[in-house]
Amino acid sequence: MTVELATAVEGSGPPLVLLHGITEDSSFWAPVVPLLTPWATVVSVDLRGHGASPSAAGYDLEDMADDVAAVLDPADPPLVVGHSLGGLLAVVLAARHPVRGVVDVDQPLALGGLQAGVQQAAPLLRGSTAEFEGFVAAMFDSMTGSTPDDEAAALAARRRPRQDVVTGIWTPLLDWSPADLAAFVDRTAAAVHVPVLSLHGLDPGPDYADWLTSRIPTATVEHWTDGAGADLGHHPHLREPQRFAARVREFASGL
Repeated sequence: MTVELATAVEGSGPPLVLLHGITEDSSFWAPVVPLLTPWATVVSVDLRGHGASPSAAGYDLEDMADDVAAVLDPADPPLVVGHSLGGLLAVVLAARHPVRGVVDVDQPLALGGLQAGVQQAAPLLRGSTAEFEGFVAAMFDSMTGSTPDDEAAALAARRRPRQDVVTGIWTPLLDWSPADLAAFVDRTAAAVHVPVLSLHGLDPGPDYADWLTSRIPTATVEHWTDGAGADLGHHPHLREPQRFAARVREFASGL
């Protein structure tokens, strides 16, 4: 069953949907939205269990993608831009519903390494509130790259980590076997036939581009660094919003 999502629509032009990361909400896109609205109709959503959208009995990834599809016009497929969890959902959405293309921001689809870390941390994730929140904070701290401390602290202060939501979304990481998770990723990727821009502020590794394009031949992988060659961090769209918006527009022009 789909959940009715809180949405905001701004701008004019072809539809573009923004999907935020886990524990965040649509407001995290605020620096980027005004750079997109001159040429796109931007639909910002709060995913189920986040922001102003209601909670749900479950957080199956395909159900969450269907939530997003329910706010869209199937006769006018959008470009879907997702960050972190939103990037994964953008790919799942593209596998299940009409879209023009996908921009996946800093979410590698090779989930095996993430699964190993999440399963190791399962006692904390399912433990006390303090243990859960401590793990989530440490996880994000490990992904800041060259992000200045004050910017990272401001983002951390705005996150709303809910234990039921995070563990629900991470059910495939926590409870599935590595083989079942890999089969889900491969099955989903095989159903994506639109162009995909996989844009990373953290280095996804030297083999990732080959791994991804072997599953989604339409994909392009980019790793963005700062002027000193250091990782921008998990939020490259917030570190360099002008550059990000220009790249999204360039990508959209080729669809």
